[in-house]
Amino acid sequence: MSAEENSEDKKREKLSLMTELIKLANSDNEIKDIEFNFLLSLAVQLGISKDDFKHLFEDYIEFYPPKLEHERIIQFHRLILMMNVDQQIDESEIQYIRELGIRMGLHPHATEEVLKIMKDYPNMIVPPEKLIQIFRTFHN
Repeated sequence: MSAEENSEDKKREKLSLMTELIKLANSDNEIKDIEFNFLLSLAVQLGISKDDFKHLFEDYIEFYPPKLEHERIIQFHRLILMMNVDQQIDESEIQYIRELGIRMGLHPHATEEVLKIMKDYPNMIVPPEKLIQIFRTFHN
């Protein structure tokens, strides 16, 4: 694979990941200011241009999960953060995260464990070390 192809794959992966985060934020048919600001800050971290970011709200981007498991776990963590950013968790958001975890190839018991224990942490934010520990426990 050429460097150009790899770069294009990475861009498509990042846009796909942001699309899934936007879908989660919009699962209640409303993107609150705090959710939008969180999405924007993630887009900046991922190096997504403002134009590309704006288009994600209008265009369908095919789901393209990260190839590496640790990157999929990081994305799962972003989903949990997105769900909790407005401090209001809806059952549709939880179901969406479950389904996306499966589509990303993450172990369903690990995702369930994270969803279960997040209530034990301030602002329902599972520390990254704990998240990694949970996924290691269920690693094939």
